[in-house]
Amino acid sequence: MSTTDRKRDSDESLQEEVARLRRAVEELSVLNDLARSIGASLDSQQVMRTIIQRSLHAVQAEQGVITLVASDPVSDTTTLIRTQLSTSEHPKFHLDRALLGWMYLNTKPLLVNDPQHDERFRGVHFDASVRSILCVPLVVKSALKGVLTAYNKKDQQGFTPGDERLLAIIAAQSAQVVENARLYEEERLYIKMKEELRLASRIQSDLLPKEPPQIPGYDIAATTIPAEQVGGDYYDFICCHQNRLVVCLGDVSGKGLPASLLMANLQATLRGQALLTPIPKECLARANRLLFNSTSPEKFATLFYAVLDLERQSFCYSNAGHERPILVKANGEALRLCTGGLPLGMVDEWVYEDESVDFHSGDLLVVFSDGIGETVDEQGEHFGDERALEVVKANAHFSAGGLMERILDAVRTYSGNSLQSDDRTLVVVKRM
Repeated sequence: MSTTDRKRDSDESLQEEVARLRRAVEELSVLNDLARSIGASLDSQQVMRTIIQRSLHAVQAEQGVITLVASDPVSDTTTLIRTQLSTSEHPKFHLDRALLGWMYLNTKPLLVNDPQHDERFRGVHFDASVRSILCVPLVVKSALKGVLTAYNKKDQQGFTPGDERLLAIIAAQSAQVVENARLYEEERLYIKMKEELRLASRIQSDLLPKEPPQIPGYDIAATTIPAEQVGGDYYDFICCHQNRLVVCLGDVSGKGLPASLLMANLQATLRGQALLTPIPKECLARANRLLFNSTSPEKFATLFYAVLDLERQSFCYSNAGHERPILVKANGEALRLCTGGLPLGMVDEWVYEDESVDFHSGDLLVVFSDGIGETVDEQGEHFGDERALEVVKANAHFSAGGLMERILDAVRTYSGNSLQSDDRTLVVVKRM
């Protein structure tokens, strides 16, 4: 090799080394700039927008997307958050599920410079304006948390292995920051939700009677124990007309906050109707119509509604699909009260029936929600109506409050370590 050739080779090697060092300096500059920009931020959207901006500049792409993903690749909610920026006027692209599935399976960079003909994605339809794609994983503790995708290299030649390497480094440096920002925002939302639930629970508690009415000759007790912070069970005592007291207990469909809102709706409806008529079947017919017209089709409520006549020692009741209350007479005879009709809100019009029952000294009425009978033990067996009846008859000599506590104690003992899955509500009325 001549001296000239050796010098030319040496110059070329030097130029390549200078170019390599220049790229390394540029990469370090990009990473340093990115670290300063996102290091102090806890706003996940702002963090992701900054990462995309720096990435588009670094690899000279037209458009960038960060897609945060769930841990389950087959979940229908795979894409949790999508943040997107574009330097072009083209329609915004979304990460195809086939590409996302590939990233789940391989968890490594993916470079596609001819998406329309790439054998790895045969049968996948890409937008005609997508010329090149570069995907890199956002990985935290070996788990895929998201995908950073760049679309369309600006020089029309496609992305290079150098672009792939740089974008992979950006993703590796950014993944934990993105995850921290996301977790911080989730924590803030969780704290906000807890506070809202606490306020909802307080409002719901304020809607229920503070204490049972004190009426000469009667002993009354009531309580509700929600399965969640707020519940869908409802009980009430409403003074209506002369010497009459409405005693009611309802259970609306669902659980949690939606059920509590429907419960408040039901309470307002019944309090209004109770003042219009003392006849249970008329009150339930009107309440049913109002509830049907103001709620979605899947919403309904079971209800036991009784009007206690304090002078005649009797009550008239109607049962709208609720658990059958237990009436224990002074002589020990036990009756189940089922006259009524469908749960409220299931159909637009329904003709309810009611029934009058004598309520003499020593008689006892126990109304409860299905959270009592449907309590399960550790083997999954229900507490059941018959067991509830046995507990009531065995403890009928106690005061209303004492009987209520013994029913609840029996349910808690039966359930053992099983979690409470439904609200438990009781109303006990005893004629002295």
